[in-house]
Amino acid sequence: MGFISNTARKIVFWNYSRTSWQWDVLCVLILAFIFLTPKSWFASSPPVLTTLTTVVLTSDLIGNQSDTAEIDRRARAQLRRPSGQVIDHRPKQDQSGKVIAYEVDIR
Repeated sequence: MGFISNTARKIVFWNYSRTSWQWDVLCVLILAFIFLTPKSWFASSPPVLTTLTTVVLTSDLIGNQSDTAEIDRRARAQLRRPSGQVIDHRPKQDQSGKVIAYEVDIR
């Protein structure tokens, strides 16, 4: 039991002299880990889209003003985010009160 614990202690505390074969083996193991480890082990998850993006859609693209599903679908298609979450719709009106566009916030 003393040999195993002594060897483990030397490895953990790096207690070998530089000219020993144990030092060389440990250095080779470190280099092998650095150069042979797949990049996917260190890849982070895809970034979470927390910023809002505003899309402006003209009203002539949308036939029915109360069709929010169509507005959502077109906004997602324009941003190429089919799974985007629509946060808010804001109709933009001209001076006469006619809806000319929609601003859609997507996360």
